[in-house]
Amino acid sequence: MPKAAFSLIVIPCFNEEKSISLKDYFQFLDNFHSTMICFVNDGSTDNTLGVLSSIREKHPSQVHIVSMMKNSGKAEAVRTGINYCNQNFNHRFIGYLDADLATTLEEFMDLTHYLKDEIVFSFGSRIRKIGSVIERENSRFLIGRIIATFISRLLDLKVYDTQCGCKVFTKEVSEDLFKKEFISRWLFDVEIFFRIIVLFGREKAIRKMYEVPLKSWIEKGDSKVKPTYFFKLWIDLYQISKKYKNNTKQYV
Repeated sequence: MPKAAFSLIVIPCFNEEKSISLKDYFQFLDNFHSTMICFVNDGSTDNTLGVLSSIREKHPSQVHIVSMMKNSGKAEAVRTGINYCNQNFNHRFIGYLDADLATTLEEFMDLTHYLKDEIVFSFGSRIRKIGSVIERENSRFLIGRIIATFISRLLDLKVYDTQCGCKVFTKEVSEDLFKKEFISRWLFDVEIFFRIIVLFGREKAIRKMYEVPLKSWIEKGDSKVKPTYFFKLWIDLYQISKKYKNNTKQYV
């Protein structure tokens, strides 16, 4: 019988040896006994696997590690982790989070509370507002807003932040959304929205999603995305749009 968990968090890791806070992970696992974490070691070349193993040694029933032989990018790491968990564990909710915990594990758990009634997908949004702590370099914030505005128009959805790395799904819908490989290594979040639209139809899909302004998001370290990707991302967006706007079921 698959091991039971209320929620499962998939965390892709590529050379995260120095950015993983053992204290934060240990504290969370001590307080959330019905939650599991699945780390996906995406072909790291540093001691990431050793650090992850030390977390598993202290919480063997809550921590699992999937190790990929070569670096495949965040999209495939997340997809591999979610499919592994869905095949091996019994849980209600599953999602993914960045290893450096720019969004905390506790806030990830807060997002699960929105998965009720019709809602099958909730996601964090880095909205700068009174009462929130959103710390991000101004240059990256401005570039991010330009890209986010374009993506919102491409999707034809009033969504503020598709690219925040904190997303939660019901297990059932995740089985459909992560079945097939993504086109883009980094813009797979956009593909997730397209897949939901294809799966449910646009009007119903809007009722199935909930965007949650984060209480806190603190930028930590450098992005794994190279600056030169800014030019390639427009090609990726074009390819994504071309594929999904055919509105065929083959992509879910």
